[in-house]
Amino acid sequence: MSTYVYGITARSHAALPEGMTGVGEPPRPVRVLPAGDLVAVVSDAPEDLRPKRRDLLAHQNVLAEAGAAGCVLPMRFGSVATDDDAVVQVLTERAEHYQERLRELDGKVEYNVKATHVEEAVLHLVMAENAEIRSLAEANRKAGGGSYDDKIRLGEMVAAAVKAKEGEDAAEVRNLLAPAADAVSVGPESTGWLVNVSFLVPRASAEDFLATVEQVRKSHAHLDLRIHGPLPPYSFVEPGPAEPAGSTAGADAGAQ
Repeated sequence: MSTYVYGITARSHAALPEGMTGVGEPPRPVRVLPAGDLVAVVSDAPEDLRPKRRDLLAHQNVLAEAGAAGCVLPMRFGSVATDDDAVVQVLTERAEHYQERLRELDGKVEYNVKATHVEEAVLHLVMAENAEIRSLAEANRKAGGGSYDDKIRLGEMVAAAVKAKEGEDAAEVRNLLAPAADAVSVGPESTGWLVNVSFLVPRASAEDFLATVEQVRKSHAHLDLRIHGPLPPYSFVEPGPAEPAGSTAGADAGAQ
């Protein structure tokens, strides 16, 4: 039977809570697979696993419970290996790497920040910053709306200015928040988001990071800034025993 992998931790990690269950219907019992100084937190994998809310939450809950007693390297939702032996083999082969990552991520969490433009606010901002656009808009207004070609030209200029503003804002948000974090991971581009960035933050300074986010939100009223966390540091763990390089399936375990 294939093996579902939730995460990797040190063998010295405290035992899992008795009776813990994970994904599947009925939920599969969670267990550990030891390999030297490491263990993988696993269960049997359901044959028809899908990113349903119940299973997404079950995956996240296992990581939360396991991580309460120490650092766990989280695998993304849907990480399935062929069997237990395959998981143990990878843990053995990459033991040094996983131990280094456990040391590096100990006491740290991930915050994901996404942002979009507030349409009306960014249009006002673009008009205020671009004299050529203001001039053409005023000329069109005085001409009763302007010719068809002038309207098209104005629309194209505004669209180009907004697109340029997206790039500027994405870089600015990232640069303003990065000093408050230990590491930064830029997420994949997706329709609707001009910012999709994850930040690795020590738990001890999480309030400082959140305060910085709030400052950026107040100083950039034309942005709809959303933050998710604290999360396990998914974006700062390389592919694990059941994850092919470049895998993005189930990112953030549905926490967003």
